[in-house]
Formats: sequence, C-alpha cells, structure tokens
Amino acid sequence: MERILVIGASRGIGLEVVKQGLDRGLTVRAMARSAEAMTQESPALERFAGDATDPADLARALEGQEAVIMALGVPPGLGFVYKPVTLFSRATEALVPLMEAQGPRRLLAVTGFGAGESRRALSTLERLPFRAVMGRAYDDKSRQEATIQSSALDWTIARPGILTKGPRTGRYRVLVEPGEWRNGLISRADVAEFLLDAAQTGGYVRQAPVLVR
Repeated sequence: MERILVIGASRGIGLEVVKQGLDRGLTVRAMARSAEAMTQESPALERFAGDATDPADLARALEGQEAVIMALGVPPGLGFVYKPVTLFSRATEALVPLMEAQGPRRLLAVTGFGAGESRRALSTLERLPFRAVMGRAYDDKSRQEATIQSSALDWTIARPGILTKGPRTGRYRVLVEPGEWRNGLISRADVAEFLLDAAQTGGYVRQAPVLVR
C-alpha cells in the first residue's frame, strides 16, 4: 500500500497522518477545504482542495488511491455544542457508495470513545457532561459509524479517547473487546500511527477499537 487519500488533512489527526505518511515514504493526497494553505513540502504530497460532502470532489479524490483515512473534525469554536452536526454522516454517506462502486476497498475512519456501541462504556460520571458538550457531534459520529459498518468495505473505525497534542510515543492500548473499553488520554500523533499501521498491515478489518494510553 503506497498511495493514500487523507480526508480532513489540514489539521488535527489528519495532519498527523499526512506528516507520518510522508515519513514512511507513502504518496499522500491531502484533501481539505484549506488544502492549498498546508505548509508541508514533499514531492510525495498532493494538496487536494475539496468538500468532503461533495460526491464529485470525492470521486476525483479517490482516483488512483489504495486506501482512505477519514479524519474529519468539528469546526473550531463551540458551535457544535448548540447547533445540529451533520458533517460526519453526510461525508460518509457520500464517500461509501463511491468506494463500493469504484474503490479503493480499504477505509479507516476516526470517530471517538462514546460513539456507536462504545457509548455504553461511558461511566455514570462521564455521561452527563459528555451529553451536554459532545452529544450533537457524537450522535452524528454514531450515524457515521452505522453507515460504515453496514458497508461492504474493508473498514476500520478508530475510537480515540481524550486527544492531546503530545508526541508520538507508540505506547498506547488498542481495546477491541467491549469489556475492555474505557476512556483515557491519547495523542493525535499516536492515533495517526495506529491508522497508518492498520492501513499498511491490513489489521483490525471490520473492527472498531478504542484507543487510549
């Protein structure tokens, strides 16, 4: 696997995937609305300005790729607390049929601890603040997960705990079994490492592990 499309590539986990992917010698197509403003320089980097919810943009972005890493994040600010969030589900609903029809087959997506079935693992103390602050975003992440899990793709869903700006350590836990799921800290750089490892090795296909230190 040498060519990857990173959706949501201009910041956060997506940007870490771009940096580490280039370090690994991969050819990276970095898709984001603000892709042209990215400062990374490499002959192996293609900046692709596009809308992750637009099927036409996605169809062009998918051409020639071997895997897709979807690392969309909520916009800066607190608007996601008060307003409906649909970005994650809309982008995924646009992407999945295109991948099923024209490829590639390999999809890795970032949601978070508290999305989908992992919501049951939130502690009693975590539930109320989680619902108040992150409820709208994670409702949409749950819709995103359902679309991915019902697809025919070779998918992996990564559910990181509380994200930090720390360095890549390589020391984190991949909790596959529901009985192990718990919250915790993890750096965006470590999440990016997990995604790239899984993409390159074919690991964790049709699994949705929680990632924590």
